[in-house]
Amino acid sequence: MSRIDTHPLDPALLRLRGISPKQIKEHYKLYEGYVKTINEIRSRLQQVDRRDQNPRYTPYRGLKVEEPFNINGVVLHELYFENLGGTGRPHGPIVDALKKNFGSYEAWEADFKAAAGASRGWVLLSLDFRDNKLHNYLADAHDKGIVDCATTLLIIDMYEHAYFLDYGTERERYIDAFMKNIDWDVVNRRYQSLIGWVDKLNSSDQSTEDYYFE
Repeated sequence: MSRIDTHPLDPALLRLRGISPKQIKEHYKLYEGYVKTINEIRSRLQQVDRRDQNPRYTPYRGLKVEEPFNINGVVLHELYFENLGGTGRPHGPIVDALKKNFGSYEAWEADFKAAAGASRGWVLLSLDFRDNKLHNYLADAHDKGIVDCATTLLIIDMYEHAYFLDYGTERERYIDAFMKNIDWDVVNRRYQSLIGWVDKLNSSDQSTEDYYFE
């Protein structure tokens, strides 16, 4: 199994408005921990005895249960850090898509912030390939609430470790700070790459639903 390397911390993340360098640095350490753990899990999976199989407990089962939690801990944090560091001013094709799917940008923002306030873990603005529409999905944990047939365009971390040093229990202030630092260039790039893939798939006379459920 391939080894995962950490993504370097972008210096721009130490210049965010309303999210301190100390908060980002401590958060990044947690991400590094997930990278270390998934590499350890994958290393142990190469050697573990697979002959003893039961749903109660075996070393193999323990590793497989923890595998998705930790790999998602890596991927979700990478997406989170990547979509920070911008001006927070929405622009580009994603704005039109949000208006189309939610009625207005303001309606999307209100729903995204409401979902963030209700989440124990993550909120993901995602393109769902079942209906080719945008949705704000709530995931209470790395391995709970992630929608299989959807791809993330924008993500906010609502675990306490993402904001507690700066805001304590004042989650709404952290959400507002996050919104002011979104890098919409990154969100647009993710969106346009997905739309290009969907258009290519549709031009082959095979719908995205057929692709997943043939």
